[in-house]
Amino acid sequence: MLHGPNLNLLGTREPEIYGHTTLTDVHQAMEARGRADGVLVESFQSNHEGQLIDRIQAAAAEDVRFIIINPAGYTHTSVALRDALAAVAIPYVEVHLSNIHAREPFRQHSYFSDRAAGVICGLGAYGYIAALEFTLSRLRDH
Repeated sequence: MLHGPNLNLLGTREPEIYGHTTLTDVHQAMEARGRADGVLVESFQSNHEGQLIDRIQAAAAEDVRFIIINPAGYTHTSVALRDALAAVAIPYVEVHLSNIHAREPFRQHSYFSDRAAGVICGLGAYGYIAALEFTLSRLRDH
């Protein structure tokens, strides 16, 4: 799981939009759900684009089979992050806590959605669990 900028503030940042669940809560739930299926779920958050790109590139060398990513603000700006995902060719699910299509016009465009195996938005923290369930089903099928 990759989390972009400002998601370290989840739970306190604009809770009327993003909810009260913290990133630690999300990580614990995801790791527990993965363990139930014998799958290691690792989480990484950074406010720095280059660190996210480095983590994506490292994932290819580690035989990571699927990525769940919330690019956060980079959704609407980062061609470099999109290019890193394309370069490693690891399937991914794009997750957004809020419904980006019901927000400001600049938030309604994603540089990632057209290459994603799936896009989940507007489900709050549950969107991460939904993305993991989808990912686990894809891993079982392959």
